[in-house]
Amino acid sequence: MTAVTDQDHTERADQPGDADKAAAAGNPSAKAPRNASEGASTDGTHARVPDGDPSGHTVSPGSTSSPGSTGTWDDGLIARRVDETTGGNQYATLDSRTAPQPTASPLVYDGPLRSRLEALRELVGLSRTRLDSRTLAEAGRVLDEASARRRLSGQHTVVAIAGATGSGKSQLFNALAGVAISETGVRRPTTAAPIACSWSDGAANLIERLGIPPRLRRRPLPTGDGESQLHGLVLIDLPDHDSAAVQHREHVDRILALVDAVIWVVDPEKYADAVLHERYLRPMAAHAEVMFVVLNQIDRLPGEAAEQVLDDLRRLLDEDGIALGEFGEPGTTVLALSALTGDGVGELREALGQFVAERTAPARRISADVDIAAARLWPVYATQRRTGLSEQAREEFADRLADAVGATAAGEAAERAWLRNANRACGTPWLRLWRWYQDRGEPTTGRLPSRTQADEEATARQRVEQAVRTVADRASEGLPVPWAQAVREAAVRGSKGLPEALDELSVRAGVPTGRPPRPGWWPVAVLAQASMTILQFLGGLWLLGQIVGVMSPNLGVPVLLMVIGIVGGPLIEWSCRMAARGPARRYGLEAERRLREAAAGCGRARVLDPVAAELLRYREVREQYGRVVGAGR
Repeated sequence: MTAVTDQDHTERADQPGDADKAAAAGNPSAKAPRNASEGASTDGTHARVPDGDPSGHTVSPGSTSSPGSTGTWDDGLIARRVDETTGGNQYATLDSRTAPQPTASPLVYDGPLRSRLEALRELVGLSRTRLDSRTLAEAGRVLDEASARRRLSGQHTVVAIAGATGSGKSQLFNALAGVAISETGVRRPTTAAPIACSWSDGAANLIERLGIPPRLRRRPLPTGDGESQLHGLVLIDLPDHDSAAVQHREHVDRILALVDAVIWVVDPEKYADAVLHERYLRPMAAHAEVMFVVLNQIDRLPGEAAEQVLDDLRRLLDEDGIALGEFGEPGTTVLALSALTGDGVGELREALGQFVAERTAPARRISADVDIAAARLWPVYATQRRTGLSEQAREEFADRLADAVGATAAGEAAERAWLRNANRACGTPWLRLWRWYQDRGEPTTGRLPSRTQADEEATARQRVEQAVRTVADRASEGLPVPWAQAVREAAVRGSKGLPEALDELSVRAGVPTGRPPRPGWWPVAVLAQASMTILQFLGGLWLLGQIVGVMSPNLGVPVLLMVIGIVGGPLIEWSCRMAARGPARRYGLEAERRLREAAAGCGRARVLDPVAAELLRYREVREQYGRVVGAGR
């Protein structure tokens, strides 16, 4: 049987040196014939293309050239493969047609997947200033790959065949293609570069995305049912994932991140290899629906050993977290076959054909990539605790700031000021004179030294810093580490200059300057106090007049007047003090309230609002993260 390369016409068959390049890359034994006699096969299987045939179609063996032909043969690129079982020669020939390939319709994602991708894109955009680029790298890669894959063909499914050294993946590749395309043999590594085989036109862009050059692209010749069964398949034969050559492993890792599905080929000796399970299968457990696991070389197992190895393979896959689609459930298809004898290859081809016909593998692959990206982002977005600032935390922060600016002390000072004003207005002149004398003559020795202004400012600053730390800890409690750090940083930024701002507030909104307001009964009390003082003066002058002899002796009336004035003055003063307590208390509370509100407003504008903005941003990204995760579960 004959195979031809994919119809990507960036490389012409008649370019010099092409055959040598192909021989060096694919099969060292392949050579380009120098003339017609060298290119003609003795068994008649070498196809010829006359120069005069504008269609470029291959001519069947035994046919003659059309009239007018010059008789010159365009041999193209010949890659000879040796069939180890028969020893016969088979060829893969480059098709030299220059007609453009049909354009395949682009891939279309369904609604849920589009919603998840939009949410992931919004999530990344909101998080760029809060998370480092390494944390968002996987999510960004998924978005880029989803966008790139969406622009390419939705009629094709790219499936890679991966396996370890000696697992027989290249042999399985040839068995599925029906022709010896990929080199097989005992030399390791046999597959040095990925080879692509497409069963239909329009896949050139998909293959170019994988970085596979035209000289490594193949097309099987039409075979009827086999080709129609795998129509839309692009099969990639990868190098060994455990190859000693670092470049081969890099090829594998790069292409596995881009293909739509993977066929993992294992053999009875290496199916439990730790490298395979820990480096590839376990991390790709979310891609179970777009994976096939094939146990090859079952012809080497006697009796029921194949079933036992297959059961053990299923057990290992289950331990890796890979769902197995055994009873109609979505999951990985596990098969046993022999690429050498062909046993089970037809079953794989049928399953692969049905898988490709559904045309859902690209979307399922992208959806699994989103699942993996979301799982990696779980520690930086998810929390099991309720987050945010409670009203109690806000009130405690306001109380701490009020204590820092001395709101309570300011209220008490305002209350005392109101009472002093009341005593001055309603007190007896003799008592005020006595208090003035005491205050003036009291010695300063023995008094406790009052705190300096610097000490008070330092204490107030410490209280403000403590209040900011407390509210930041309350707000960041339960948040993922990056967002908790962002909340604390917002609180610290807002606290800069807060003590100075509070000092200015305490000056502006502290104890009011000037005299406190007077109630309506103060004039009556002042008039009554003045009357008591006048009575004392009248009684005293009356007694003095009697002593001097100016007035007739009568002690009762002047003494009574003086007693009324002396007793009535303090009594009025005490009554006014009792009556002034209520208004003084209200006045002090009003002053304290104004200062508390001013301090709370300053703290809210500088600290609470930035912290609330960070919490709001976190809630937004948490909502987007919920869309990314929830829509996929």
